Amino acid sequence: MASGAPWVLSQVQVVAEAVATVAFALSGVIEAARKRLDAVGICVVGGLAAFGGGTVRDVVLDRRPLFWVQHAGWLWALLALCIAAMAFMRARHLEPTERAMQWPDAIGLGLFTASGTQIALDSGMPAIVAVLLGMVTAVFGGVLRDVVCNEIPRAFHDHRPYAICAFAGGWVLVATQVLSLPGWVSLTAAALVTTSLRAAAIVCDWRLPEWQASRRL
Repeated sequence: MASGAPWVLSQVQVVAEAVATVAFALSGVIEAARKRLDAVGICVVGGLAAFGGGTVRDVVLDRRPLFWVQHAGWLWALLALCIAAMAFMRARHLEPTERAMQWPDAIGLGLFTASGTQIALDSGMPAIVAVLLGMVTAVFGGVLRDVVCNEIPRAFHDHRPYAICAFAGGWVLVATQVLSLPGWVSLTAAALVTTSLRAAAIVCDWRLPEWQASRRL
């Protein structure tokens, strides 16, 4: 690996986590607005969506400081985003919809999958553990967002592939690294595959099998 490669990979990871944080925060703001929460509720839900998955990952890896403590400026960015989004939606009289939330959520899913898997690999985790932690990074923020908004998490009942997209994207990152591709290429490929799979699931309405209660005779 070239001498500058680790630095490039580190910077790409930071950018990926920053963009993913913004995307998930926006999905949280939209969901909180749909539930008619007040300003504090919107900021809290946005923060849970943005930081929840990465926090669980860092706790499992015993990684300190937590990623949002290490990049404390992201907290200010979150507050600014929440305030700006609330002002924009009120000024434009926009009605937040579930469909509007799905697209920033799909982008955040891909980016957090890639960065979470890479961080776990960098910590020396086996491939299967790294992929699962990448999935946790990508999915758990949305789970917390939905729980606080009194919803069954969409990751569990939407029936369109969600966590599976993250799982597949994590393996793309592992495979590209086995092929000795540059780290930034691996991150980009994993994020694109995950987001593309989730977008296709939404547009094409792909469905996973659901539990069917047996009929009593």
